Amino acid sequence: MPPVTDDAWLAELLHDRGGLLADAGVAQEVAATLAARRVPPDPGGLVTRMLLEALDEVWERGWQPADLAHAARKDATAASVPLVVALIAEHARRSGAARRAPQAWLDQLQDLDALAHGDAEVVATWTRTGRRPPIESWRIVLLLAGLLRTAARLEVLVPPPSRWGAARPAPSGTAAQAEDDRALRRIRGLLAKAESSEFAEEAETLTAKAQELMTRYAVDAALLSPGRPAGAAVGTRRVHVAEPYVRAKMQLLAAVSEANDVRLVWYQGLGIANLVGGGADLDAVELLFTSLLLQVAQGLAGAEGAVVGRPASRAFRRAFLLGYAHRIGERLQAARQRATADVVAERGPDLRPVLRSRREAVEKAVAELFPKVRSGRSRSSVDAGGWYAGRSAAERADVAPRRTHLG
Repeated sequence: MPPVTDDAWLAELLHDRGGLLADAGVAQEVAATLAARRVPPDPGGLVTRMLLEALDEVWERGWQPADLAHAARKDATAASVPLVVALIAEHARRSGAARRAPQAWLDQLQDLDALAHGDAEVVATWTRTGRRPPIESWRIVLLLAGLLRTAARLEVLVPPPSRWGAARPAPSGTAAQAEDDRALRRIRGLLAKAESSEFAEEAETLTAKAQELMTRYAVDAALLSPGRPAGAAVGTRRVHVAEPYVRAKMQLLAAVSEANDVRLVWYQGLGIANLVGGGADLDAVELLFTSLLLQVAQGLAGAEGAVVGRPASRAFRRAFLLGYAHRIGERLQAARQRATADVVAERGPDLRPVLRSRREAVEKAVAELFPKVRSGRSRSSVDAGGWYAGRSAAERADVAPRRTHLG
């Protein structure tokens, strides 16, 4: 092995052209060698520069800040997340993201707390403050380098830094936006009550009520802007789904999306879902999905407690989530149909062409953004007990027809 003090050798290693560092065993062996030779984790700032260069490449391949934090947590190690966030923060500082980044990018930076600081010596500072042994620091750095260099190419949904202008356009605060914010606060309030309820029936009734409000909210948004091109309101959003049972959780997200005229395209193996739909619908879907994840966890805990004589198996838990998702989808669709019928009765049948136009705009956007996408359904068998327990957990609510108004 060449002397590791050679910057060119170390730079070539961190380029990881063969993708070897993505293998945990290889990363561990190389980390042990570097630590044994007493090479500091960031000699002369070289490692920081190389990782920031890798970030530039990742952004060009369609990744966004929240995607990278999710992948680091999933594929590298949880200990790498603070380093990832620090690198994103330094990249944001160098690229002027605070004044140039699109709003969606800026929102992710704020969520990661990656706007308040930056550090020219990211890796050295992270190593010093974390007080990790050199071998552990190197292991995390090498795994992260492997992750960045081998990251798959994703569809570009938000312009990367290379396409930013000198300044971000000023947001236009409108009365419609204020109405959107008000409606979302009401939806969020209903879901918060559902999450905190100790009674499954009450939680599910509140969830159905939130779906009805979401439907009226989306319908009113369509009717308030009849002259606006339908495609102008279509946007995208990424949602990250963590292990375990990613596929089952994706089924729940799909059920929520379908009930709100949002289309879902997901990357198998990454736990990343792309949502395409109206801006108001995207907000509502993300809110409801997050709430249902909390509710289904509570329902699963109760179902597991009811299993007598043996602990619930992994197959039971997966089937529970799938059964829950299936039944929730049916209930949300019923709530949507009630709310739509109410609006049609109030405003007349001219509503249907407006909604059809919105759906067509969403389908067109999906075809343009994901031309190679293919639909599919899981054909694997499921635990029958878990399936019916999940459906039961999603079905115990009284969801009698009701009218919910924004006013």
